[in-house]
Amino acid sequence: MVSRVVSGVAVVALTLSAAACGGNAPQPESQSPPATAAPAADASHAGHTGGRVFFVSPKNGDTIKPTHRFEFASDMFTIAAVPEGEVKPEQVRAGTGHFHLGVDTDCLPAGETIPKGVPTWIHFGTGSNFIEMTGLKPGAHKFVVQAGDDLHRTAEGLCETITVTVAE
Repeated sequence: MVSRVVSGVAVVALTLSAAACGGNAPQPESQSPPATAAPAADASHAGHTGGRVFFVSPKNGDTIKPTHRFEFASDMFTIAAVPEGEVKPEQVRAGTGHFHLGVDTDCLPAGETIPKGVPTWIHFGTGSNFIEMTGLKPGAHKFVVQAGDDLHRTAEGLCETITVTVAE
């Protein structure tokens, strides 16, 4: 049963991964301005303290339909598009990153690179803060929103997990 749910969500995630972290990839739906907040002081990728990322919608425990708009926000952490071209480690912007949506997975440890090209992670390298998810299979699902820096590395405390129920 879990594999069917994950497979169904994986198909949705793959079709939506066009929001990938590349510069010229198509965008999900129409884009709202990137969510931004004041950068946290001295917030490097692994040593970040303060700030948070969170779901605006849906909320933990919500029951949603198979099509639902997922929206994220940040507090004390700046959300911005990944710079064009190759980013070198010394070019990573402190206190700045972009959202990643994990589907039926857990938050990754601080300093880990968020995988690309896998159905469990959707990258928002354009700085977008929402996606219209379609074709969600009925049942309970876990979603995580996690910030990654310009190299897609996670930071301590910049992840939130929710569980929602999809009902027809």
